[in-house]
Amino acid sequence: MTYCTRLPRLAPAGHESPRRRPHRAWWVVAAAGLTTVVAGSFTTVPGLLTEPLHREFGWSRGSIGLAASVAMVLYGLIAPFAAALMDRFGARRVVAGALALLAAGAALTSVMTRTWQFTLLWGVLTGLGSGSLALAFAASVAGRWFTERRGLVTGLLTAASGTGQLVLLPLLARIVEQYGWRPAVVTLALAAAVTAVPAWLLLRDQPADAAVKPYGAREFEPKPAPAPGAAGRTVRVLAAGARTGPFWVLAGTFAVCGASTNGIMWTAFVPAAHDHGMPATTAASLLAAIGVFNLAGTVLSGRLTDRFDARRLLALHYALRALTLLLLPPALAPAVGVPMIVFVVLFGLLDLATVPPTIALCRQLYGDDGPVLFGWANTAHQAGAASAAFLGGTLRDGLGSYDLVWVGTGALCAAASLTVLVLRTPARADGRQARDFAKQRLSSSKR
Repeated sequence: MTYCTRLPRLAPAGHESPRRRPHRAWWVVAAAGLTTVVAGSFTTVPGLLTEPLHREFGWSRGSIGLAASVAMVLYGLIAPFAAALMDRFGARRVVAGALALLAAGAALTSVMTRTWQFTLLWGVLTGLGSGSLALAFAASVAGRWFTERRGLVTGLLTAASGTGQLVLLPLLARIVEQYGWRPAVVTLALAAAVTAVPAWLLLRDQPADAAVKPYGAREFEPKPAPAPGAAGRTVRVLAAGARTGPFWVLAGTFAVCGASTNGIMWTAFVPAAHDHGMPATTAASLLAAIGVFNLAGTVLSGRLTDRFDARRLLALHYALRALTLLLLPPALAPAVGVPMIVFVVLFGLLDLATVPPTIALCRQLYGDDGPVLFGWANTAHQAGAASAAFLGGTLRDGLGSYDLVWVGTGALCAAASLTVLVLRTPARADGRQARDFAKQRLSSSKR
């Protein structure tokens, strides 16, 4: 009896073995990252528009800040429902619609002449558009397309939401300085419209739509049926979570996070630097540098959250941010000095560093409902940001300086640092223990 053995086929001489192609999930991450960067750039633009609009129309800084506040509130309100919308209508459709809203809002802002028009166009349209592409979008991509490296993907997409200013803000600041504010907002509108093309081509709602398995999965997962009741579940989870004390601690401290970042930094830093004689382009470049360190700080925070107590880590983040904000008033000057460089590095590292431990605490305390409740905590984040944006502009109009804004938000961060420590979590909040802990907490809230 003769046995034949099949030998492996050798590549012809001079030819290399074919390289393994990247998993389709990484193309989805690339498209989602690009979309998030463009959407993130819209949150920082009001700071560039404050002085030009004040000079051209004579509008108060408080009324200009109101439009930014409306955008932040709607950003937060739509975010918890974004995942539900994607479950019902698909991620591609929601993303395309959101980018269309951003493009329309920015383009129409270039022809507005009244404060109510600015509030409607920039506040409502861009708020709804950017809110649909918030952290829930990142969580949706990571959850659907990955069974491994979910934390890495979530960290990358979260950081992308803060790097929009890194890509576009210095360019927009130069456009405002040389050509005026209208070409700047038109540039944003074009960026949103152009981004819709690769987003539509590369994004897919589920791995099954591309006939592939999720990254790291051993088995193919069929496409789930649409979930029309997801929006109702979002409200029901909020009703249950709102009866528990830890939810209000997380929501309240995350509101302070919003007030001390989006609320004042992205709307007040450029005009505050201008008050001290710093050119707007220089201030915008400093915000871009914050975006660079933002990326490193968010990834580092995610790794630390996996290794240490998320509650203590979050308290440390807020305490350090309080100290950093107190460094800002004396650092503001016409030229960039060492104090300003120190502030940019520290604030950049801490900017989004609160997100990973807050997500971890929501998951530890509420199990499978944790991501939904984090979405509602993000609503509080944006409400805090909106309040700070409006009050910051109003205080500047009344006092002629932003100094009280920095000190006040620093004090709020110090209070948040102490408040987080009252939370109680299970010794090891993973697996079945975390689910049992969450069910016990939520069931006791319904009594």
